[in-house]
Amino acid sequence: MPDTGRRGLPTRRQLLTRIGALAGSAALYQAMTSLGHAQGTDFSGPPVLTGARRGTRVLVLGAGLAGMLAAHELRKAGYQVQVLEFQGRSGGRNISLRGGDTITELGGATQKVGFAPGNYINPGPWRIPYHHQGLLHYCREFGVELEPFVELNHNSWLHSSSAFNGSPVRYREFSADFHGFTAELLAKAIDQHRLDDVVGADEHEYLRAAMREWGNLDASMAYRKGRLTSETRGYEKAAGAGPDGAPVPSGLLARKDVMRSGLWTWMAFHEHLDMQTTMFQPVGGMDMIGRGFTRQVHDLITLNCRVSAIHQNDRGVSVTYGDMNHGGVVREAQADYCVCTIPLPVLSQLDVQVSPAMQAAIMAVPYASSVKMGLEFRRRFWEEDEQIYGGISFTDQPISQISYPSHGYLSRGPAVLLGGYMFGPAAYDFAGMTPAQRLEAALTQGEVLHPRQYRKEFSNGISFAWSRTPWTMGCCSMWSEQARKTHYKALCTMDNRVVLAGEHASYVGCWQEGAILSALSAVTQLHQRAQGA
Repeated sequence: MPDTGRRGLPTRRQLLTRIGALAGSAALYQAMTSLGHAQGTDFSGPPVLTGARRGTRVLVLGAGLAGMLAAHELRKAGYQVQVLEFQGRSGGRNISLRGGDTITELGGATQKVGFAPGNYINPGPWRIPYHHQGLLHYCREFGVELEPFVELNHNSWLHSSSAFNGSPVRYREFSADFHGFTAELLAKAIDQHRLDDVVGADEHEYLRAAMREWGNLDASMAYRKGRLTSETRGYEKAAGAGPDGAPVPSGLLARKDVMRSGLWTWMAFHEHLDMQTTMFQPVGGMDMIGRGFTRQVHDLITLNCRVSAIHQNDRGVSVTYGDMNHGGVVREAQADYCVCTIPLPVLSQLDVQVSPAMQAAIMAVPYASSVKMGLEFRRRFWEEDEQIYGGISFTDQPISQISYPSHGYLSRGPAVLLGGYMFGPAAYDFAGMTPAQRLEAALTQGEVLHPRQYRKEFSNGISFAWSRTPWTMGCCSMWSEQARKTHYKALCTMDNRVVLAGEHASYVGCWQEGAILSALSAVTQLHQRAQGA
């Protein structure tokens, strides 16, 4: 796959890499959203599959969400289904880590999770947009209880090493001042007739009124320190009672510092479709979704099966695998059709008998590197000391962000927060560290936002590096624009008796919804092929 675009323009992958290097992981994710890696979906309901030929056998490779959903819908349609899973657990990248769990990376580094009972971290998916209706449909159908996930918290922190003397500022303060100064500038431009060529006379007053309300401007259309601005950005001294109960307005940040800080990037982040309210999470951990899916098809799944070859002909499919439940003995499973959900970095290393077009497509899509840090603290200092209940603080440091738990509010005892979420170059840097080095880096960078409590209250932590995870070797698919144009159709179209599924076989990459939609497409194609066979 070429690395440069036509006429010397950067390719999508080059652009994303540069964004990740210059602006951090969260900016990279925002760019991925804008470029189509994450977006709303077109789910309209489960497929209606009827008339399956009696005795038709289907092998499903992989017991992640795509594989389990494919197995569920195919069995409902009357097919005989068998699922082979590489790991000793089902769920795939839908995973939560709790106290007592063990993580072993490529290279042998092993971590044992030391979280207190009830605490967990979601190293893979961790939130669900309201418009991912496919996933929400099956959560409801499979009895997975959901609760709100707090994406935007106005009391969280925004931090840039080169702005405001390197000190973090409250989201509400920065947001209010950015809106206020912008509104004031627009109002002045209108009054000075500098927008007359684009704003008609009948629009002037409407626009001035909108700017005054939106930016909290005073009667002279200025953004000034006072009670009006403090009602949005917060007071220097909060309102109270008694003789000294009057609130004291807060001072404003300097306009030039606000505009040149770049922190408005994170304001825009929350406005993207996939980050808008309402967001959801499963009660008790993201793996509650995997467990809900598993309940539907557990009797079809054989764990610890390491597939090495997928062969097919006009009569059926044969899959060779090592049965790790019995010392790695080599076995062969046969079926009429196969739904393969094996992640592409792994699938590309296997003996797979498919058309040259599908083989090229499998090889064309790399997976992103991502690292998440789960840090447990002795108490919820972000709530008790700083009144931060859920939401995300952003920083331009490599850790990119700190996300506070959206559950267990006001509870006592230890709690776990997401102490870093890296994509791109920062993720590769962290993946190259030892687990102990990652923790130290996360603490050093996190205490910039929480200097008084971060090390003092820290108890234990773990890191999860997706590029060092043997069963996926990456976080999620990273289609380039050219690769999607050249290979997407071949990857997603049934190849004789084999069809692929997984988030990589969708336009909703890096989301569970992509796995759901791809599974529904795969079983629909398989059923149509079987009906016409």
